Amino acid sequence: MKKTKLGEFEELVLLTVIVLQEEAYGVMIKKELEERLQESLSVGSIQSALKRMEEKGFLKSTFGEATARRGGKRKRIYMATPHAQEVLEEIKAIRTGLWTSIIKLNLQ
Repeated sequence: MKKTKLGEFEELVLLTVIVLQEEAYGVMIKKELEERLQESLSVGSIQSALKRMEEKGFLKSTFGEATARRGGKRKRIYMATPHAQEVLEEIKAIRTGLWTSIIKLNLQ
C-alpha cells in the first residue's frame, strides 16, 4: 500500500463521493452516509474528511452554480482523483484477500 493511507471514515466518505458523482457535495454526502450507516453524523466530520482528502490528493472540488434556493451560495462538488481510485482498488484487494483467508481457515 502507498504511503498515503485512508482511515475508515475517509474511505466511506470517498466511496460515497464516487457513488453520488455530480451530486457529491457536503449535505448530500452526509445524507447518503447517514442512511447507509444508520447513524447521525456531524457536518463538521464530513467537511474535515473532505478537506483532508483534498489535501492528500484523493479529491478535487469545483463550485457548482449559485441558486436562489441556497441564498445565492454555490455548492462545492467533489470528485475522486485517479489516485483515489487506485488506492481504493488496493484496499479492496487487501480486504478480499483477508476475507478469503478467513473463509479458508474456517472450512478446514
